[in-house]
Amino acid sequence: MLPLCSLGEQIAKRRKAMGLTQRTLAQKARVGLSTLDALENARMGELGFTRVTNILSALGLQLKVQEASTRRPTLDELLEEQQREDLDRQR
Repeated sequence: MLPLCSLGEQIAKRRKAMGLTQRTLAQKARVGLSTLDALENARMGELGFTRVTNILSALGLQLKVQEASTRRPTLDELLEEQQREDLDRQR
């Protein structure tokens, strides 16, 4: 399971890669700037499903449900999976 702080890091990374400011992403995702900032900087304990999916959607990302495994994937495995998904979306 991805902790919320890790999700915030991934959101910030994607936002910056897309050249978006926090303000622009917050507007696109229909969430408050303070909410997005708190999420990206691991200062938020809980965040509703709708807010998370709005933010991810504004970044062209989605949540993925999968069977839990007994071991956590490595960062390299996660990056490879993301690259495969990106290639699949481009096709």
